[in-house]
Amino acid sequence: MGWLLWIIFGAFAGWIASIIMGKNKKMGAIANIVVGIAGAFIGGWIMNQFGAQGVTGFNLPSLLVAIGGAVVLLFLVGLIRR
Repeated sequence: MGWLLWIIFGAFAGWIASIIMGKNKKMGAIANIVVGIAGAFIGGWIMNQFGAQGVTGFNLPSLLVAIGGAVVLLFLVGLIRR
């Protein structure tokens, strides 16, 4: 059951990030899940570089880290696609 919760967590983080970046209409559910999960890894890595905790579980700080990482990912993808 844990992996299903992580997929839902990733989908929610990816969806919020796509709204923030104005890409919500261009992205589907699968893209939101992938961006959210990848964003959680990126956000966790960035936080670890600053000596802080990244994604620690299903809580608000972890969601914010995942959303931040997903926004960074969408920004970088946007730069590459130009």
